[in-house]
Amino acid sequence: PMFFESMQRLAEAYPGIPIDTDVGARAFLPLIAAGRPVGSCILGFDRPRGFSPEERTVLTALAGLIAQALKRAQRYDSESALARGLQNALLPLRLPEVDGVDTLGRYLSGTQGMDVGGDWYDVIDTGGELALVIGDVQGHGVAAAATMGQLRSAVRAFALNNYDPQEVISGTNRLLIDLDPGQFASCCYVALDPVTGVARAVRAGHPQPVLRRPDGRTEVLELPGGIVLGIDEQASYPVTEMRLEPGAMLALFTDGLIERPGTDIDEGIERVRATIERIGAVPLAETADQVTGEARAATDRPDDIAL
Repeated sequence: PMFFESMQRLAEAYPGIPIDTDVGARAFLPLIAAGRPVGSCILGFDRPRGFSPEERTVLTALAGLIAQALKRAQRYDSESALARGLQNALLPLRLPEVDGVDTLGRYLSGTQGMDVGGDWYDVIDTGGELALVIGDVQGHGVAAAATMGQLRSAVRAFALNNYDPQEVISGTNRLLIDLDPGQFASCCYVALDPVTGVARAVRAGHPQPVLRRPDGRTEVLELPGGIVLGIDEQASYPVTEMRLEPGAMLALFTDGLIERPGTDIDEGIERVRATIERIGAVPLAETADQVTGEARAATDRPDDIAL
């Protein structure tokens, strides 16, 4: 640290430097964190003044605190950028095009913390069926995004090898327990035959989906399900078979869309159902815009959202 009682003293120490000698004292404080410079702090005063030993000690200590805070902020920015890049790389760039079925996915990051969570969606063309997937890994940040990527890859591998829906979820559950004991995730997996409209659905601790029928009636599908993934390797996940008629629309979403302070999840799901019923049979993009409209407009979104 360097302390100059006046700009005249600074000019004497560094002759030839353009200096406004009409202003006061200056304190130049290097910001050092973990033995490396991360910046500098310059304190200016409007008049000449001396710096007592106590003041110099306090200002030097203050510079140390600023350096640590700046270092943490830089690390946070780096980790946040890494997590966002990881998640963007893992979410599908495009969804498969299959005759008779229109699909659309949306993702909104949270506005708190790392801004990146473990929500994901996927649509997988298995050759005979179309697998619709929505999932949510506990937590936020790089770890959640990394776990999400592993689970998404596992689900895709099981699906592309024509595993039954129950086997897909059971296998993913065992994988998560092996990968990270103590971590858990929810998931809903629907295997749809695009020709017959027959769908087989499995739910693991995930919010119930919403179905709009061709006549406009909209309902919450009360799918029996198992516990979240990552808790019990012997957990069972029942399969529900249903038929989606031409013109029907199925909405899968994560809890970030339906959670609000002071309300329970069932109220949130009912809110989504009512919104879908109200807007009627419009293009999927418009439906997604209206369903997520309130969340997109919110300045405080504690959780990320996948639809």
